[in-house]
Amino acid sequence: RVKQQNASALRIAKTLEKHPVVEQVYYPGLENFEGYEVAKHQMSGFGGMVSITVRGGAAAAVKMVDSLSLFAIAPSLGGVESLVSQPSLTSHRDLSAELRAERGITENLIRLSIGLEDSEDIEKDLLQALALL
Repeated sequence: RVKQQNASALRIAKTLEKHPVVEQVYYPGLENFEGYEVAKHQMSGFGGMVSITVRGGAAAAVKMVDSLSLFAIAPSLGGVESLVSQPSLTSHRDLSAELRAERGITENLIRLSIGLEDSEDIEKDLLQALALL
């Protein structure tokens, strides 16, 4: 299960970093990720968690998340199914806007937990949602 999630997440991260609507992709398996060298030496895979920021702020993030059909919206992540969360509206909503900003929790941040579905299906779902922005 973990090997498949690792492979799918890396594929998704590489696809998303090329998308014009995506501002930033946070994934330790990408060579331009700040901690890539450390992750490469410490990990046998890079995990199933991918975070992105999208152009268009909070409204664009909400629209993208609401447009996903394969992903379930969840406040906590890490299951076998693909899940999506907007930390500013879920796990970190009780923090002030200033504290969220200080911690890098922007309103356009989206966290993706890549599940065991076919990676092509996951990719198609994300791309169709991004196309609506």
